[in-house]
Amino acid sequence: MFKPNRKVLVSLGVILSLLLIVTGCGGQSGTAGQTGTTETKEPIKIGFLGAKTGNTAIYGLGNLKGIKFAVDELNQKGGILGHQVQLIEDDDVGAKDQAINITNKFITQDKVNAIIGDPLTGLTRVAGQIANSKNTVIMSAGCTGPNVVEIGPYVFRDTLLDSVAAPATMKYIIQEKGWKKIAMIISKNSDYSVGVSAVFKQAIEANGGSVIDEEYIQDGDTDFSAQVTKIKAANPDVIVFGGYYTEAALIMKKVREVGMKDIAMVGGDGLQSEDLVKIGGSAVDGVISFAGFSPEQPTPTTQKFMDAFKAKNNELPDLFAANGYDAMMIIAKAMTDANSADPVKFKDTLAQTKNYEGVSGTITFKANHEVIKSPVYLLQVKDGKFELLKKVPVALN
Repeated sequence: MFKPNRKVLVSLGVILSLLLIVTGCGGQSGTAGQTGTTETKEPIKIGFLGAKTGNTAIYGLGNLKGIKFAVDELNQKGGILGHQVQLIEDDDVGAKDQAINITNKFITQDKVNAIIGDPLTGLTRVAGQIANSKNTVIMSAGCTGPNVVEIGPYVFRDTLLDSVAAPATMKYIIQEKGWKKIAMIISKNSDYSVGVSAVFKQAIEANGGSVIDEEYIQDGDTDFSAQVTKIKAANPDVIVFGGYYTEAALIMKKVREVGMKDIAMVGGDGLQSEDLVKIGGSAVDGVISFAGFSPEQPTPTTQKFMDAFKAKNNELPDLFAANGYDAMMIIAKAMTDANSADPVKFKDTLAQTKNYEGVSGTITFKANHEVIKSPVYLLQVKDGKFELLKKVPVALN
């Protein structure tokens, strides 16, 4: 039998020690920003930014339902790059100071890989400035106003823009319906209302209409007697309101009370809520609004999503759920294509998204990564329900 001497034993010991060191290094837990096979992997973290309570909770909760549905679907299929997806929720109650605090927490404490939210333009702007300065991707699944993606290369959205939808809506209202004399109502303390109203006004002029009366309110007002009295005296063909559903419902109740029985209201996706009907009742019949999603005339992709969503949630998805789902899935695709969950790396892949067939429409990011989405859905309230009035295609270029 061979008997090793002391030098051989020492050499073998050194070799074994080196092997243990190498093996130990290779067996460390992986992180969400890395790829490769590891025994344990940190989850990819997605922060949800939106209101779960308060006046705008209907939008935030809609987003959240869609995001959760997407996360569950991804995790059932193995996650992203072999990592499970962890959704971190918080409630900004629709307030800018809370959105600021939560965004900072997501980035510095939770170490999220991306943020989805807020669905409001004003809150997206303040959150976007923070996320962009800290190299974290943020995608709003709801905001439609101007000066959002201009913040920087980490700021995205997947929503039908006011700048696309409002002109399509006014073209239909003026050229097809023949409603040329327009009364406008603008909420002065709402970034959304001020922004979409400016786009509406430009589109009215471009399509040969005229604003014969312009009234101002504030979000939270409940008495619109003075404004409606002036509108009645102006005798417009239609009322254009760039605002939210609560004020819209109360305005239309007052409109009907003063004897304006047949005049319609036209607005943006801020009117997209069942609460419009709950608050306004029959007074909101005939209200027309644009949206980036409708369950009517769905594509095969949309139909598959709606069927699965209804089976799980016992309800059809709304606009904000569809946008939330698409936002999560677009981010997941960008991470997969970039082979990294590091936002510094996957943001450029995300910006190259072209003709993505989402459940809320076909989505393309332009060179400045602003979103173009098709089609525009015009919905009208009839017998207490939103029904598809017209589907308007949009050129994706």
